[in-house]
Amino acid sequence: MASIAGAGVSIAVRPASYRKRQVFNGASGLKLISFSSQRKSFPSVRLHSTPTRFHVSCAAKPDTVDKVCKIVKSQLALPDGTPVSGQSTFAGLGADSLDTVEIVMGLEEAFGISVEEESAQSITTVQDAADLIEKLVEAKSS
Repeated sequence: MASIAGAGVSIAVRPASYRKRQVFNGASGLKLISFSSQRKSFPSVRLHSTPTRFHVSCAAKPDTVDKVCKIVKSQLALPDGTPVSGQSTFAGLGADSLDTVEIVMGLEEAFGISVEEESAQSITTVQDAADLIEKLVEAKSS
């Protein structure tokens, strides 16, 4: 029996020697489907439901995002008219890896937190930085 899985659906294929012509709709959500046409038998296809993975993301407070925007602007020495928002990427603002390290150091100093290297490497946008800061500030206070 061969099996294919992806995008929340798993498919198991039985060999052509399995020639039952039945359709099952079980309470568990599993379905067994067999096809046959003009004395030719097609392999059975079994669809398995897989659990959906939920991703919960907490957006940072607007005040935190604004403060991070100001720090990013000052660290990158951006002109006053340069728009910086939560969706702004550091690369899009012209930051290289050294600039990103300096931004993280500025954020650590401004918020009184310590960012681990693995967490710092996952920051690509202002919103990522603000979310991480709120998470670290909350962990520090509890």
